[in-house]
Amino acid sequence: MDPIKRRRFPNTYVIISAIILVCALATFVVPPGQYVTSGDGAVAFERVERAPQTWQVFSSLYEGFVKQAGIIAFILIVGGAFWILNSTGAVAYGINRFIARAGRYDRLVLAGLAVLFSLGGAVFGMSEETIPFVGIVVPLVIAMGYDAITGLLVVYVASNIGFSSAFLNPFTVGIAQEMSGLPLFSGMGYRLFCWVLLTGALVAFILSYASRIRKDPRPDESRPSEAAGTDDRRKDLILLVLLLTVVLLIVGVTCFHWYMAEISALFLVMGIAVGIIGGFSANRIADEFISGAKDILSAALIVGLASGIIVILQDGHVVDSILHGLESGLGDAGRTGSLALMYGTQTVINLLIPSATAKAAVTIPIMAPFCDMIHLSRQAMVMAFQFGDGFTNMITPTSGVLMATLGMAKVPYEKWVKWIWRYVLALIVAGFVLLLPTVFLPLAGF
Repeated sequence: MDPIKRRRFPNTYVIISAIILVCALATFVVPPGQYVTSGDGAVAFERVERAPQTWQVFSSLYEGFVKQAGIIAFILIVGGAFWILNSTGAVAYGINRFIARAGRYDRLVLAGLAVLFSLGGAVFGMSEETIPFVGIVVPLVIAMGYDAITGLLVVYVASNIGFSSAFLNPFTVGIAQEMSGLPLFSGMGYRLFCWVLLTGALVAFILSYASRIRKDPRPDESRPSEAAGTDDRRKDLILLVLLLTVVLLIVGVTCFHWYMAEISALFLVMGIAVGIIGGFSANRIADEFISGAKDILSAALIVGLASGIIVILQDGHVVDSILHGLESGLGDAGRTGSLALMYGTQTVINLLIPSATAKAAVTIPIMAPFCDMIHLSRQAMVMAFQFGDGFTNMITPTSGVLMATLGMAKVPYEKWVKWIWRYVLALIVAGFVLLLPTVFLPLAGF
């Protein structure tokens, strides 16, 4: 075989390390600067002293772990809890029973789950909450004859589609409209239309992909084996505990604003409870939890390493300089051109800073007054912020949630990028097309 054909695609650690090196080199050539906020709330850009990053390339792993300590602890706890759950055999037992009953309606199950998770992203900004659901849905779709990527499409990508085209998401629409001086959740009609359109397109994409890769394995290959030693009555009770956990998760997130600390505590309690119900000793519960944490450790390492990218750029004072350079290009591009540049700016910056709040704090105060100057609706700018903040979350290595979900699904980052980049590019183009009516049509609330 040709040696070139045998050459491996760089693995995740190599890819992220290379990005860190490029970012470190950028601190030597990009003029440093930062945005500062005055007492009256005005945001201005100013030059600062250069801070080239050298040996910090190696300390960025530690700094990245510190920066993302919350999500790293979260995925280790969730991974350990799910390992205990899987060790009882209850998940395999439940999946086998579900498949036996679902029969030929499996495609309807895929579509229904995708709509449900997209709705979660659109209504309450579902993001980190998808991580434990990946541990539930991916084994289900694999047992149904599909692959792990199908599970990621149904859970992670669907929630990101909802997040990007949200009509009630407080973390994107709410924040951006508040900073723009717009009525909260105004212009919902067109946003709802975009959500329906993009979610419908995703469902069609999932079903098309599922049809292409659907396997027809023998029953012993398609269905997960059940652990011995736990009788069916105990497994039924364990599945009831899992269902209760999911219900508490939804209620806690939507009604009580739970975040990673509360969610991780919930799943830790679930892990201990199902271990006890499964007849495990205290030592075995601890051993199974440690095994699960070991299994997901690779994802935790990647999250910490990827966060080092942001550390290098921020400590080198070049993130704001890049943003300022992009915003300076707005100039006299006209309404359509300016909207395209705003959208492009948000999209590029999101590759470096996935946090919606951080981007909004810097970009919205600058872009909102500019919209008034060129007679462009601030709602259009908010939608550009939404799309730019959401679509590239599915591919950027700086997203801790992406790395965590890939770890839960056991899909290497390099494999994911090779598979998803065309879809992300298509979404970016679709986002711009959906922005055009905000310029040329009299939409309600715009």
